[in-house]
Amino acid sequence: MGFRDRLAKWLAQPWVTSGIIAVIVVNAVVLGLETSDEAMAQAGPLLIAIDRACLAIFTIEIALKLVAHGGRFFRSGWNVFDFVIVGIALVPASEGLSVLRALRILRVLRVISVAPRLRRVVEGFVRAIPGMGSVFLLMALVFYIGAVMATKLFGDAFPQWFGTLGDSAYSLFQIMTLESWSMGIVRPVMEVYPYAWAFFVPFILVTTFAVVNLLVGLIVNSMQDAHHEEEGVRTDAYRDEVLERLARIEARLADGEAESAQERRKGA
Repeated sequence: MGFRDRLAKWLAQPWVTSGIIAVIVVNAVVLGLETSDEAMAQAGPLLIAIDRACLAIFTIEIALKLVAHGGRFFRSGWNVFDFVIVGIALVPASEGLSVLRALRILRVLRVISVAPRLRRVVEGFVRAIPGMGSVFLLMALVFYIGAVMATKLFGDAFPQWFGTLGDSAYSLFQIMTLESWSMGIVRPVMEVYPYAWAFFVPFILVTTFAVVNLLVGLIVNSMQDAHHEEEGVRTDAYRDEVLERLARIEARLADGEAESAQERRKGA
């Protein structure tokens, strides 16, 4: 086993991963305290020193991974994600790039790439995006049809909610989220249009309960697929390891039999 392989195996050890997670948590707390004037007045230099120490640890970790994996480092999307996050933190935050100081909090997102369960959730969400595109298109069609109908039906009496197509779409979005939809919008509309419920209730059923639950189902299925794929990779790796061990055992047995046969021939 070469130096790179030993280094990669060392970086993959659970205690190393747990240590990086602990550094990420400490860095997140420090970055939060740096937003407090009182905390900076009492322990500003200490907080800055801890922040720089955390960044140094992240930089060393990325450098070690680059040494261990070489060009393969950039084949992993999570490695590229970590590289970009740490790279942003290393850019000097001058006045022209003062926004980079706020982007330092993005280092907290590294916990996603380090924690397997969080990584599985994100992978499931990303896998669900193609299917979600069709659902979003369906929802856009429903919103467009609903906005046109609401503008035609209720725009004259309630221009603040349904006066234009954009106002109607925004009001329908508020209704879909169930935020003050009844007492805030629908009941006042029903005082003028008693049968307005015949429009709003089906709209809520279609958007809030049907389409949103469809999105949740897509994400859950994608997370399950990602979990099964990860388990399959682990199973394959374990099988290969067992087969390799069996091959070594068979080779040793074959060598032992050959040595025994040679000794018997010498004895004869």
